[in-house]
Amino acid sequence: MINVGLIGYGYWGPNLARNLAETAGVRLAAIAEARTERHGLAAARHPGALVCGDASSVLARDDIDAVVIATPLETHHPLAKTAIERRKHVLLEKPLAASKAQAEELAALAAARGVCLMVDHTFVFNGAVRKIKSIVDAGELGDLLYLDSVRVNLGLFQRDANVIWDLAAHDLAIMDHLIGARPTAVSANGAAMAGYAHENIAYITIHFDNGFLGHFHVNWLAPVKIRQMLIGGRQRLLVYDDMEPSEKVRVYDKGVDFDVHDDESRRQILVSYRAGDMYAPRLDRREALSLLTAEFAAAIEQRRDPITDAASGIRVVALLEAAERSLRDEGRRVRL
Repeated sequence: MINVGLIGYGYWGPNLARNLAETAGVRLAAIAEARTERHGLAAARHPGALVCGDASSVLARDDIDAVVIATPLETHHPLAKTAIERRKHVLLEKPLAASKAQAEELAALAAARGVCLMVDHTFVFNGAVRKIKSIVDAGELGDLLYLDSVRVNLGLFQRDANVIWDLAAHDLAIMDHLIGARPTAVSANGAAMAGYAHENIAYITIHFDNGFLGHFHVNWLAPVKIRQMLIGGRQRLLVYDDMEPSEKVRVYDKGVDFDVHDDESRRQILVSYRAGDMYAPRLDRREALSLLTAEFAAAIEQRRDPITDAASGIRVVALLEAAERSLRDEGRRVRL
């Protein structure tokens, strides 16, 4: 049995607590939350867990094997570092850390201490994303050309981070999971609208070594909630709409073929359009977070790297950091 302590019972913490409590081989032993008004709710939902206000008391307990951290971004590094130094396994809410240097330090420390370090890239465990991964890996789309993502809604505004670090982290993690090519450069533009301190609308472009292009639109000021991703391949096109109740993934047998002819006088480019069938594959409807907590437990028991390991967390943070640098430099392309 893995005794787990949860640090943070705010917005995401209750979801983590529920899934940890329902994960086989896991016992939710403690919950730490700084706001005392949240203690009653935590205690009522998880009577077997000790609820306290101090994270350090959870980290100091010898009977706690692992900690799950769902706290503001600036606290990720110090809390995770303390836990790893005490040889506790760590699952961190996304993103892994506030900088690539911090993320790399945590990864190196976890390797040295022999503990599991995992990042909560929840969408990687989503049934739709897992199905897309199998479609991409099977080569059904052909050579990949682009990924175009939109993630917008009204709020939730974060006090410690802008919209890139909050919303784009999800889609960058999905792209990192799906795309095998290496990103080479990042550019970003955005603005802090309506008097808010942090950027609440942004556009990010990521260039890859093989010509693949990723584009991301994130926004906290949209009147509607949109979660949509397009992936273009030479053979087929895929649409992932997370707000669609039934057919979240649709694969279209559509595309364009170019036939280039050179003669002595001119170059001709013949364009032919393909319009075939569409199909919507069946998806695993299990809750993504339940699969994530099960993967955390399995990685600990089997002494292996989890699917969303420290390396994936570092890659995503590197992209976020590069986007932030570009944003501060009026959209200049930042080399990776």
